[in-house]
Amino acid sequence: SRAVRRWPDRMEPLRIVFAGTPDFSVAPLESLIASRHEIIAVYTQPDRPAGRGRKLMPGPVKERALAHGIPVMQPASFREEGAIDDLASLQPDLMVVVAYGLLLPESVLDIPRLGCLNIHASLLPRWRGAAPIQRAILAGDSRSGVSIMQMDAGLDTGPVWLERAIALLPDETGGSLHDRLAILGAEALMETLPLIASADRKPVPQPEEGVCYARKLTKQEARIDWSEPALQIERLVRAFNPWPVAHADLDGEKVRIWEARMQEGSASAPPGAVIGTSREGIDISTADGILRVIRLQMPGKRPVTAQEFLNARDVAGARFG
Repeated sequence: SRAVRRWPDRMEPLRIVFAGTPDFSVAPLESLIASRHEIIAVYTQPDRPAGRGRKLMPGPVKERALAHGIPVMQPASFREEGAIDDLASLQPDLMVVVAYGLLLPESVLDIPRLGCLNIHASLLPRWRGAAPIQRAILAGDSRSGVSIMQMDAGLDTGPVWLERAIALLPDETGGSLHDRLAILGAEALMETLPLIASADRKPVPQPEEGVCYARKLTKQEARIDWSEPALQIERLVRAFNPWPVAHADLDGEKVRIWEARMQEGSASAPPGAVIGTSREGIDISTADGILRVIRLQMPGKRPVTAQEFLNARDVAGARFG
């Protein structure tokens, strides 16, 4: 409601610790920085080696926190000596957790006066776990959203303060849904803070029905199985863009498939066989239907359109494995 969206004048600024690591966490952090609340520290995962030189590189959240002069803490885990004491010494009112990537023990959850909030990229209890964005696309869900959850000791099992839903687009990818939900999560967080500071509101326990888990993505899952229906392969391609990117073998080389669409009709050719080419794409037979590959990438090359690919390579009669 509009009453919920307005910021209460009587609300005292909160002392907030923010915990997050990747790009998904940046929009909520920026919203908090722009608010009247005090961000007393940012927790993020340790720097990781990246690039050809394997140089240690900070994550997006660390970069943004340092740019705003916010102290950054990077324990490898809260089992490290002094890690819990360091957090307790900050005396936070609230901890906001967004894709942090580290397990928070109950001893950490109990430190903030108002507990710990989590922005989860699904409509709980559907898609608890590590990869809710991609699993929603893979499953053909018609909608997704964000849940602002009061954290408890379970895996995304805590009661929910607020949910915001959006419809999935026909061409939704893992990347596009990630970006939309990151912004939605930041907006929902700012709506939730007045609720959590109000004594007359409490979060709602999650229903017991409809629970499912979004297990972590693996590179092995990204290998296309042409004996699957074309619709399911299209979902795989969209869900795994931009990571780990769906792929298939062609003449002993791994081809990454960045964009593909299911086509009407059927083919009598074996799964994986190229049954037609045009400037619109490369049509490949599947167990049920035809998949048109629109954008692809050979090893060591940049992604190109199917037309660009066909200008350099004849795949008539070829078969993807």
